[in-house]
Amino acid sequence: MTAQRNIFGHPRGLFLLFGTELWERFSYYAMRAILVLFLTDTTINGGMGWSTKDALDLYGIYTGLVYITPLIGGYIADNYLGQRKSIIIGGVLMAAGQFVLAAAASGEPSARCSTAV
Repeated sequence: MTAQRNIFGHPRGLFLLFGTELWERFSYYAMRAILVLFLTDTTINGGMGWSTKDALDLYGIYTGLVYITPLIGGYIADNYLGQRKSIIIGGVLMAAGQFVLAAAASGEPSARCSTAV
């Protein structure tokens, strides 16, 4: 039996899992908070200009996929990738998604906020 290194009495991998889960929850709840507002805002303000019904329909699909896609991901992780690779790939994908959202939004405020003097 090999000795496992612990941090505060917990396995080292638990802290990687905690960090990944923390970032995932932050991303999910932040997106939920602004998705409908972004979709229903007028295009002149940087939104999509959708009706409230269409925005809430997409919100429902988004929330449904949040609960269904982990079943697919869990199957792939258990049968093909393993624990360590799954956590690392998931973290990289979440970070890439956040960087894409940040890059897409970084050009908008300067275009919207510029006023002719």
